[in-house]
Amino acid sequence: MTDRSRGGPRPGRATAAGLCATLVGIGLARFAYTPLLPALIAEGWFPSSQAAYLGAANLAGYLAGALGARPLARRAAARAILRVMMLLVAVAFLACAVPLSFAWFFLWRFASGVAGGVVMVLAAPTVLPHVPAARRGLAGGAIFTGVGLGIAASGTVVPLLLEAGLAQTWCGLGLLSLLLTALAWGGWPADLVPAAAEAAAGRSARRAPALRALYAEYALNAAGLVPHMVFLVDFIARGLRQGIGPGARYWVVFGAGAVAGPMVAGAIADRVGFGLALRGAFAAQAAAVLLPTLATGPAALSVSSLVVGAAVPGIVPLVLGRVHELVPGDPEGQRAAWSVTTMAFALGQAGAAYGFSFLYARGGDYLPLFSLAAACLVLALAVDLAARVAAPRPI
Repeated sequence: MTDRSRGGPRPGRATAAGLCATLVGIGLARFAYTPLLPALIAEGWFPSSQAAYLGAANLAGYLAGALGARPLARRAAARAILRVMMLLVAVAFLACAVPLSFAWFFLWRFASGVAGGVVMVLAAPTVLPHVPAARRGLAGGAIFTGVGLGIAASGTVVPLLLEAGLAQTWCGLGLLSLLLTALAWGGWPADLVPAAAEAAAGRSARRAPALRALYAEYALNAAGLVPHMVFLVDFIARGLRQGIGPGARYWVVFGAGAVAGPMVAGAIADRVGFGLALRGAFAAQAAAVLLPTLATGPAALSVSSLVVGAAVPGIVPLVLGRVHELVPGDPEGQRAAWSVTTMAFALGQAGAAYGFSFLYARGGDYLPLFSLAAACLVLALAVDLAARVAAPRPI
C-alpha cells in the first residue's frame, strides 16, 4: 500500500520535505556561520578565538543530535521530531540576533547543531521507504542536495543581509528557516518501520568488520573537511588579507560544488560501484584540502573550494550506498548502520573542530590545519584499502 492510497504525501513531496530539512538543519544552520565568522570578529561581537569555538559548538551539537536521534525516534514519530528540529533552527537564528554573551551564543549554536544531527539521521530514512525503489537513488541525491543549496544560499544571501547589519542577518536567516519549515510541514510521511525493531536488527550489522572500517573512514573524512567548512572564508578574508567580499565569493564556489556533489557522486557510483567511488573521493579530497598550502592563487583556491564543496554533501550518498552494499537485503539493519555512521562522522567532525580551533588559537595560522586535514583523508583511504585487502572476499 502506497502513501498515496493511504492519503499520505506523494513521494515527490516527501522528498522535497527532506530537501528542506537538510537545507535548514545543515545547509543553513551550520554553513551560514562560515561567511558570518569574519563579520562577527570585525564588528567586535567576539574575538577571533571565541568566534572559532562558536563554530565548533555547532559541530558538538551535531554529535549530540546524531547520538540522540534514534532514542528520540523510539519515543515519538519521526515526522514530529523533524518538524520540531526545523523550528529549533529557526529559533536559534533569531536568538543569535541578540548578542548577550558568549555562553548565550554557544547555547544556540549548539542547539542548531543538535537539530542538524537529528535531521541527518532521520530525514532520509523517513522519506526513502515511501519512494519507489527505482527512484530512491535520485531521491537520496535530491535530499542531500539540500545541504549544497544551503551552502550556496549562505554565500549569496548572507553578504546581502550583512549590508543591513549582523542582527538583521541572523533574523533574515531565521525567517528563511521558518518559511522552509512551513513548506516541509505537510510533506513528511508516517514511519513504516518501528524503531525498536530497527535497533534490534542493526545489532549484528554493527559488528561487521567492514562496517567498523567504514565508521573509522567516515570519522576521518569528517575531520578532513573541517578547515574548509569552518575556516575557509576567514582564511581568505583575513589570513590572505583579501577581505570579506572575495572570501564570500569563494564560498559561493564552495556552494556550487556542494549543489552538484550528491548527483555527480551518485552518477559515478552507479558506473563504478560505491566502494571504488568512495576511495576515489578520499583521494580527490586529500589533494583538494592540501592545495591551499601549496598555492593560494585564484585557480588553486577555486579548485580547492569547488572539490571540497562537492565532497561535503557528495560523500553522504556514497557512504549511504556503501552501507547498503555491506548490509544487503536488510532495510532495518541498513538504517541502524546509517545511524552509527552518522554518529562516527559527527564525532570526527566535533573532535577535529575543537582540536583545530585550539591549534589556531595557539598559533594563529590556518595552513597547518589544512595539512593535518589532508593527512586524515589519506589515512581514511589507507583504512579502506586495508579493509579491502583483509576481507575474505572483495568488498
